[in-house]
Amino acid sequence: MPFDSIKHTEKSLTNGGMVLILNTGAVINPEAEAMLQALHSRSTGGIKEHLQTLEKKGADKFMASFYVGYGHKSIGDCGSITIFIEGVSMLAAKAIQDWPLYSGQESSTRYVDFSKQKFIDPIKTTESNKLLETWRTFYLDGLTPVQEYLKSQFPIQPDQKESTYLKAIAARAFDIMRGYLPAGASTNLAWHTNLRQAADKLMLLRHHPLKEVQELAETIEQALIAAHPSSFEAKRYDETENYNQFWMKKYNYFDQSESYGDQVALLRNDIDTKSLENYREVLEKRPPKTELPKFLAECGTLQFGFMLDFGSFRDIQRHRAVKQRMPLVTTKHGFNQFYINSLPESLRPAAKNLLDSQAEEIKNLNTTPEIAQYYTAMGYNLPNKVTGDLPSLVYLVELRATRFVHPTLRDKAAAMAEIIKKEFGPLGLKLHLDNEPGIFDIKRGEHDIVKK
Repeated sequence: MPFDSIKHTEKSLTNGGMVLILNTGAVINPEAEAMLQALHSRSTGGIKEHLQTLEKKGADKFMASFYVGYGHKSIGDCGSITIFIEGVSMLAAKAIQDWPLYSGQESSTRYVDFSKQKFIDPIKTTESNKLLETWRTFYLDGLTPVQEYLKSQFPIQPDQKESTYLKAIAARAFDIMRGYLPAGASTNLAWHTNLRQAADKLMLLRHHPLKEVQELAETIEQALIAAHPSSFEAKRYDETENYNQFWMKKYNYFDQSESYGDQVALLRNDIDTKSLENYREVLEKRPPKTELPKFLAECGTLQFGFMLDFGSFRDIQRHRAVKQRMPLVTTKHGFNQFYINSLPESLRPAAKNLLDSQAEEIKNLNTTPEIAQYYTAMGYNLPNKVTGDLPSLVYLVELRATRFVHPTLRDKAAAMAEIIKKEFGPLGLKLHLDNEPGIFDIKRGEHDIVKK
């Protein structure tokens, strides 16, 4: 089937973005796939018999009756869909991804042309627009001098390929300058999920504190009803809606006034060491690039607290196996010094002046803390709280304490690793960490997805 003959379901957002429910052109669509698996679980007739039933009767009435009508929610786990979302803020993207079962991809700031990329401006005044454009100007004007500065710090070596070297330099420059981009910068993302999880997540998103996210949730739901009408309906239960509205408004954002300071704090250790001692050989024999078995989660959890900029929170949030609170993006905890100290000395005074003036302009907007996030740069430090079992945290620190990870996150991952080694090394736990995490490695320039 030619691609141009496939009709996808599209809905527009008021800010100029859009939502698209992908139609793969499959003869057996997500609803039919879910129906087949449900029939297969309730009859010994075999899949070929169920395929005949599908051909004769279709999946519409089955899904409307058993999945939606009778509430057999597990049936919705059996049909997967992909939702493409374009032109929404970094804040909205994080709201979608704040879900333990999220699967998908988001545009990397490294590969976005921010000379053209839209910034979401919910206030829409001359002052608010000027604030956003001031961030853009500093970001764009700083990229070239930062790249030249990096070349002087890390000159190309005789055995290095120039194109790869230049990509690595550019990636490092983007990682530095991204701290000056506002959280309201727009992005694109894909959300691959199943019918059930989409409905469960949208039930919360429609009560999100940000109107942008509320509208996005309603638009996604409208698109899903249009694409898969037998699996989605706009049915509401008042008590459930009121409860979700209550806690989403009050507890969605992690906004504590005190800072964790410069160090990583072990806030809580609930791991039962006596239980863990029973698995000493499991801890001792694990080779590199191999995960601990999931059953070790039964031994308990650890909780860490540390300061981290929103730019790097976007990276650590990818670890769905640990629990993390969504931080409120604010200026009150100060700007991460990495983004200042990594600039050429000639740019640092301008950066400090920019941060002072922009912080004052954000105050002058006289808006809510939630809306102020759109105008706040991603380099500001925020309290971050991470809770997880040993397998999930070991995976996190080994992956993030490497030379290829952004330095502000890499340092926190390395600090968590030291605490984990101190606590559980005596029980046989070995961590396989990068031996030279601070070096500049041009292999960074190979970490790209390009059109051939």
